[in-house]
Amino acid sequence: MSVLRTSLAVTLAALALGACGNRAELKLAPDQTSPPIPYGREVQPGADDLLKPPAQAVPARNVEPRRRSQDREDDPFDLPPEG
Repeated sequence: MSVLRTSLAVTLAALALGACGNRAELKLAPDQTSPPIPYGREVQPGADDLLKPPAQAVPARNVEPRRRSQDREDDPFDLPPEG
């Protein structure tokens, strides 16, 4: 019974700590300066712009999944293992 009570207490503590995240706007510390402007940009990006991943990091899916069985096209790179 004590193992169940201990695991329940640990789970509740983990949930309580996980729910106390800070949702305030990001700001620089008083002794810090902002990073230099990236090459090719005229305006310093804000914190929200820097936190957004570029399109290459999270590409959009542009292929629909197959709805029914279809013959696959010949793949020239599908080679048997060397032997």
